[in-house]
Amino acid sequence: MKIIVLAGGLSPERDVSLLSGAGICKTLREMGHQAFLLDVFFGLPCDSDKLEEVFDRPDGGLEISKGISTSVPDLDALRKSRPDQSPSEIGPNVIELCQMADITFMALHGSIGENGKLQATFDNLGIKYTGPNSLGCTLSMNKLVTKQIFKTSGVPTPRGTSLTSKTKDTPLGELGYYLPLVVKPCSNGSSIGVYICHTEEEYYDAIHKSFDVDNTDEVVIEPFIKGREFACGILAGKALPLVEIVPKDGLFDYANKYQAGGASEICPPVSLDEETQELIQRAGERAFEALRMDVYSRADFIVSDADGEFYCLEMNALPGMTAASLLPKAAKAAGYEYSELCEAIIQESIKARY
Repeated sequence: MKIIVLAGGLSPERDVSLLSGAGICKTLREMGHQAFLLDVFFGLPCDSDKLEEVFDRPDGGLEISKGISTSVPDLDALRKSRPDQSPSEIGPNVIELCQMADITFMALHGSIGENGKLQATFDNLGIKYTGPNSLGCTLSMNKLVTKQIFKTSGVPTPRGTSLTSKTKDTPLGELGYYLPLVVKPCSNGSSIGVYICHTEEEYYDAIHKSFDVDNTDEVVIEPFIKGREFACGILAGKALPLVEIVPKDGLFDYANKYQAGGASEICPPVSLDEETQELIQRAGERAFEALRMDVYSRADFIVSDADGEFYCLEMNALPGMTAASLLPKAAKAAGYEYSELCEAIIQESIKARY
């Protein structure tokens, strides 16, 4: 198959997306597919009569994934470095190349990749793509909407509220929430802009910092739950084995997610009884269904140290696919090698929508 692996973009999760895309592209090429790694933001400036040659390029476009760091990228610098200075989030020839491909493998994280806009564009243009549909992406991208849907669908989730740029200075006492609290952007991933606040000073500082992340216009506030973290991958509507995450520094933040040795990831978990594991898996499947998702995703849970209750924190529409990512680990425990997971995602996407 001719496959465009779409990655990068103008998102705080850009670099992680490029790493995911590189792993996917390499694997697809090893499997015999004509795969090419393409940055959705920078695109591929070239003559239109040469676009078809992309699928036969020996480098597969993989050079754009070299030198990736574990720090959050400077998005302003990226905008300024784009040669055409176009305001579009979609670079030159991206649409044309995706139209030429048999399918586009979505390796995007955050922003345009997970908010449903690109999926809706592809739907309108008849472009085949992998991963959840546009509605599922849109609903899951907004953490407050996700929380509201979970509550009406019987998926346990922490209570929460939100502040906008206009209400961000509301005194904490008026919100009906008490420290410690978690503050996070409403529509970001990879734990970027997430703060645990134990004092009012930390809280107000976190509110202002979270609004600076990717120019977000809304942040979510919820009670801090001290406990153990678990990831529940979903493939074709069925839960994969859970992965327990034990970060080395107590918080599974951006660096710990993507640095080698940043966290211990245990699959299947040994600290949780089988009955609770199964209950979490069923809750993950309900969350997937409630958000109208298809193909695959990953739900993140926490089990409270205080009372043993579990809560679904959020759903990731396009979870990481790097060597250190949680979904491939869960899939391997279920019997899928990385190449088989990539192929399953393609085939399930075709089965679900085409």
